[in-house]
Amino acid sequence: MSSTPSPDQVLVPLPPFQTRSCPVLITPGAKAEASEILLRKNIPSGYFLRLGVRSGAGCAGTNYILGFDKPSASDDAYDVEGLVVLIEKKHTMYLIGLQLDFVSTEAERGFVFGPKVN
Repeated sequence: MSSTPSPDQVLVPLPPFQTRSCPVLITPGAKAEASEILLRKNIPSGYFLRLGVRSGAGCAGTNYILGFDKPSASDDAYDVEGLVVLIEKKHTMYLIGLQLDFVSTEAERGFVFGPKVN
């Protein structure tokens, strides 16, 4: 019986928190909903909110991604009022100036990326 952990069991330590602010403005509604999901959906310990980008096909442009994930060595970590946010370093330039909000109306419910509103 091997005591070597599988790759899924190996924990990468959380990168040191960045001293600069998170490149994405996370609204109080988005922060509250992400925190609630972490609790309600039993997201495992060691998983944090991940924001990023995925290249779109053709005219679609950039797709923004949001999920819960373990940290990797290529991440920057941000503490947004107690919510840990992971962003892969190479994605940062595509996320600067964006805002993450959470919308809940009769017509729609979900996270929305958009330009930062001052």
